[in-house]
This record gives sequence, structure tokens and C-alpha cells, in this order.
Amino acid sequence: MKALLQRVSKASVSVADEVVGQIGQGLVVFLGISTGDTEQDARYLAEKTVGLRIFPDSEGRFNLSALDTSAELLVVSQFTLLADTRKGKRPSFTEAAKPEEAEALFERFLSYLRSSRLRVASGLFQQHMLVEIHNDGPVTILLDSTDKYPKR
Repeated sequence: MKALLQRVSKASVSVADEVVGQIGQGLVVFLGISTGDTEQDARYLAEKTVGLRIFPDSEGRFNLSALDTSAELLVVSQFTLLADTRKGKRPSFTEAAKPEEAEALFERFLSYLRSSRLRVASGLFQQHMLVEIHNDGPVTILLDSTDKYPKR
């Protein structure tokens, strides 16, 4: 499971010209779910997302987390994070989980985020979405649930 975090001053997501989720200062989280991902992966990335210190303190250093700043979160499912571009010119998405499996883990990820008591909005699963992002920094961080395992 991969999560691409972007720190924003505000963001929104629309489906068919209707805003379905919007936030103020916080994080946009693009979430890609792989075949074989589990609830433990969803929990790990949710905890990492809310606890990662990528917001500036009074001296401008990355010392504060989403929890510390009461940041808002906008989560958008994005299977294209799992693109394999090693061969040819067309990306392969064979590592992406099947939609039914991915949707269940997407909802689980949202549930874990909401348990943090932060405000959480989301796009609509498996829909064409327009995402408007006002990057802050810009700060963009890629999280991968396989990082929870020790490197050999």
C-alpha cells in the first residue's frame, strides 16, 4: 500500500462538477492499494500519516504532525500509484488490488484516520475525480507500507 502525502493550504475533490470532499490546511492523501495488502498495512499507513512530522514549528522546522496541528485530511483513492513502468511505454497496473478488495481497505484506512479525531474527507472510490490542490511548501512525501518491515 502506498500513500502520497501533499501538504496543502486547502484542497477539494469533485465528481461530475459536484464537490464531494474539501479541506482547509492539512494533507491530501493519494492512496494506492496493492494485491496482498492487509488491514495491518492500512493501520500502519494511517498511523504514519497522522504522526509524520511534516508541519513547521515556530522556527520553520518540520517538528509538528497532523495531530499536533489539527490538520484536515482529504483522501483520494489512486491505483495509478502502483504503476509499473519498467517495460515499454504503457504503465502496467497488475500490482493494484482488485476493486472490491481495494475499496474495503480504502474504507478501513479512512476508519483508522477518523479514529485519530482529525477531520477526514474523501473522494469517491472508483470514480473520475478532479482534485484541486493548493500545495503548501510544496511538501510531498511517499509512504509505503512495506517500509514497516526491517530492511535486509
